[in-house]
Parts: sequence; C-alpha cells; structure tokens
Amino acid sequence: MRLFLIRHGETDWNKEGRFQGQRDTALSEKGRNQALKIAQSLAAHEFEGLASSPLSRALDTVREIKARSTQGAKQESKIEIIDELTEINHGEWEGLLSSEVQKRWEDLLSQWHRAPETVRMPGGETLEDVCKRAVAGVEKIAAKYSGDVVAASHDAVIKVLLCYYLGAPLSSFWRFQIANCSLTIIEFGEGKQPRVSLMGDAHHLGSGFEKAEQKAL
Repeated sequence: MRLFLIRHGETDWNKEGRFQGQRDTALSEKGRNQALKIAQSLAAHEFEGLASSPLSRALDTVREIKARSTQGAKQESKIEIIDELTEINHGEWEGLLSSEVQKRWEDLLSQWHRAPETVRMPGGETLEDVCKRAVAGVEKIAAKYSGDVVAASHDAVIKVLLCYYLGAPLSSFWRFQIANCSLTIIEFGEGKQPRVSLMGDAHHLGSGFEKAEQKAL
C-alpha cells in the first residue's frame, strides 16, 4: 500500500499566522485553487481508497481530488474519515496570532520552537500524543487497503509521521517543511519496513522550490 499524504490547502488563518489546531477553518480562495491544482495532477491516478481528517479544510481538499478524478472506481469510493489524522490540539493557543501567543506565553513559545517534543500547549496535546494517534490511524488504513490511498491531513500530523517512519526523534519536528497541498508518499510492503518515497512535493503548485514560511500551524 502507498499512502499519498496531502496537507490541506491554505486557509486565511495560515496566511495570518494564527494557530488553527482543531478549529474547523475553511480553505481560502488560494487554498481552493491549490486543491484544484493537486487534484488535476492526480486526476488520472487510480486510488483504492480516499481518506481525510474530519476537519473541513482537509476534507474539502480530498473532495476536490475525488471530483476531478477520471477513474470511475475512485468516483464511486466514499471518503473515509480518520479522526486520528486530525491536527494537533493547540489548546488555549487556538485562534490566536503567533504575536498574541508570544505576549502571553513567551517562554513556552520559545520552548516550542527550540524543543517541540517537550511542550504540551495549555489545554492541548504533545507531539507524542499526536504521533501515537496518527500512527494508529495510518496503520488502520494500511490494514484495510493493498493499493494506493490518498489521505488529507495537517502539518503537525505529517511531520510527526515523517519522524516516526524515518526513525527520527520528535525533536526533528522543525527540520521538515510541509507546504499547503504538498504531497508526501509513504510505502508499506508485507515483510518490509515502511519507506518515505516522496516528501513535501509541491511542483504541481507551480514552483516546488519556494515554500512560504508560516508563523503558526
């Protein structure tokens, strides 16, 4: 099974540098255009399954892929909601600009940027929490399908999955840059270790070499 992991398209909160977490924000006009572009790039590819985080910014990204598919089998497939692929819970930081978090939790925000694996956001999750549930979600998909599956998720989820499947510590979290609507592929084979065959590819968006820095997830 190959898992085609897609980060959802851009939202207004992404652009503003506002912590989204598990708030159900919608795709912006740019985000909808990004979803269209990745859908067009995958239109001729046949997927055995379609999956998504329950948050609308991810779900609408997969819906665009399904709508643009030229493969009849994929058109008939239902999008499976995988709760474990939901974005990290930022707790009290959700809805706040990075500058607002900086004023209220300066030391903790600095620790988040310096040693993210040690931080539990106030009322939220740790990266270890996210990693445990995200891996369980992926294993659920891998146990069900033998062909290619496309799944839309979120920045923190994809980063912790990369740490896990590459054997890197969660302290490596910030070493990955996963752009909106970029594509990461993880391959699973019977009796073989999972391997990452593509990471953060964004060529379908026009330029795969320029990725905007975001101040919040």
